[in-house]
Amino acid sequence: MNKLDSAGHTIHFEANLAPLVEILESNKYSKIFVFVDRNTSELCLPQFQEMLGDFTGFDLIETDPGEENKSIDFCIGIWKTLLDFGADRKCLMINLGGGVITDMGGFVASTYKRGIDFINIPTTLLSQVDASVGGKTGIDVDNVKNMVGTFTLPQAVFIETSFLNTLPKRELLSGFAEMIKHGLIVDKDYYTELQGVDYEKIEAKAIYRSVEIKNDVVTEDPHEKGLRKILNYGHTIGHAIETYSLINDNAPLTHGEAIAIGMICEAFLSAKNNTLSNEELDNISSYILKLYLNIILRKKVLTNC
Repeated sequence: MNKLDSAGHTIHFEANLAPLVEILESNKYSKIFVFVDRNTSELCLPQFQEMLGDFTGFDLIETDPGEENKSIDFCIGIWKTLLDFGADRKCLMINLGGGVITDMGGFVASTYKRGIDFINIPTTLLSQVDASVGGKTGIDVDNVKNMVGTFTLPQAVFIETSFLNTLPKRELLSGFAEMIKHGLIVDKDYYTELQGVDYEKIEAKAIYRSVEIKNDVVTEDPHEKGLRKILNYGHTIGHAIETYSLINDNAPLTHGEAIAIGMICEAFLSAKNNTLSNEELDNISSYILKLYLNIILRKKVLTNC
């Protein structure tokens, strides 16, 4: 699988982490830390270690899983851990996990001692096609998503689809929403292609195209001054729904589920403003409802859309 050149770093696909070993051996980092949550530690860390082979020179930092833990309090704990391990400005943090880990790990790294190097190894479909790419780091404040963060690029991103074998169907479906979004905002043919794809059996080729779309956008507009705002399709309403669900639901919506709802609502608003045809609205709505209807009905969040 090809690699993608991004602004100042490379996104590696299906490389079995071989280039990572080269990076670790050539840069002579003072210390190397691998940041995981408990789920990643159990399900993905053994595979990560197997891919690294004989290279074992790293310390593990583990946190609790879940969006509710993407907070300043957890960051303070991680900063203190780095201090306890004697981390200096020449160390490296490898973020191995989903979007919470890459968002929070990137933020911790970009602010510790005014910035240390970090590498993202996303292990969920959502983080592979969205959170790990583009240089956005961040944490939530008072349940408002990504209120505090930085634009800081990783040294590299490694996308290995084998990690997706650890995911339940709901997590795959969550990431698939971002792939649908990428097709809708940039590539009609890709969107049409996705309608024939089984989200439970995502191939590397489809992931590559999704990452390619996002990378092209963020490379042209790294700080979201203009074009990059198209990546927010579904997110203006979707983030509000996700935040409400996180606060009020015992089983909150995933990010992708909330964004799927947001895409339908925002497509409806576009049709109302005559910037989207009724035929296009029907196509978008029917396809998304086909995938996410049970979730939407359970939460009853589309009543007013």
